[in-house]
Amino acid sequence: MDKDTINRRYLSDNRRYTDLINGFVFHGQQAISSDTLTDLDSQSGIWRGGEDVESRKADQPSRKIKRKKNSSRDLLRKAAVGVNFAVLGIEHQEDVHYLMPLRVMGYEAAEYERQAALVRKEVREMKKISNAEFLSGFLRNSRLYPCITLVLYFGGDWDGSHDLHGIINFTDIPDALKELINNYSMHLVDVKRLENTDVFRTDLKQVFDFIRYSEDKEKLEKLVKADIAYQAIDEDAYDMIAAYTDAEELVDVKRNYIKKGKVDMCKALKEMIEDGKEEGRKAGLKEGSRYLKRINSLNLRLSQEGRMDDLIQSFQDAGLQKRLLKEYNL
Repeated sequence: MDKDTINRRYLSDNRRYTDLINGFVFHGQQAISSDTLTDLDSQSGIWRGGEDVESRKADQPSRKIKRKKNSSRDLLRKAAVGVNFAVLGIEHQEDVHYLMPLRVMGYEAAEYERQAALVRKEVREMKKISNAEFLSGFLRNSRLYPCITLVLYFGGDWDGSHDLHGIINFTDIPDALKELINNYSMHLVDVKRLENTDVFRTDLKQVFDFIRYSEDKEKLEKLVKADIAYQAIDEDAYDMIAAYTDAEELVDVKRNYIKKGKVDMCKALKEMIEDGKEEGRKAGLKEGSRYLKRINSLNLRLSQEGRMDDLIQSFQDAGLQKRLLKEYNL
């Protein structure tokens, strides 16, 4: 299953959706309730990306990076906020997108256009309205619901801009003009650098913590042992962890520790680590065996050629061994 599907399935749970909003936006205050969420059409965005492209990172093998080919947003919900409503969007990113501020602006502008179109349809059917209201398709006291988008980012350091001004060339633009150019900010949830996950009340905390510590096995083991929630974590959360830590081993061992939709992450992680140690041991033994064969071949060549001094010295000097192996192309 691809990461997009795993991510959508995981965050489609309204409890997690509201937990992300409440945790990041309201710092843990329960301002939005999951039972007030309403699905919205995720096809309303106007951003249009290009075709799939091949990454060209010098230190990594090439791979396909999926770019948006249509106007579909990742996730979009309407939620009750007091007596009002707000439209809440979530976009997930694994790679830096340098046009993300523009993309978010396009999505949110399209959402306001969608709302305005609904108002326009009602206004045009009304009687006794002014010419301005009829032409606008919008009453003087009509209002749109506020819209925000959170960019849920799972990658390395975000070195792109966080706002529209950051991608505009202001060279030689006078300040008087620059001040009139509207800015547009995006809201980045940098998962690997979240300092306080205690604001989350669902397994978002366990998922984000695991991903954050995934590159430090010692801290990861301590984390999992210290948090009892990992002993019976939802399968969707487990799949998120496996996907966004690129841990295929976790996928392989999941079937051994799943029961009634819950997975014992503690045991799964322990087996993954033990398997990794065993693979490392076998690889070390295999490499050691190959090196021993090369040394034996070297000693035989030296003995046959009567180079007894080099043969004796090679047993005492590892550096000389390497030079002789290179000399004999072994």
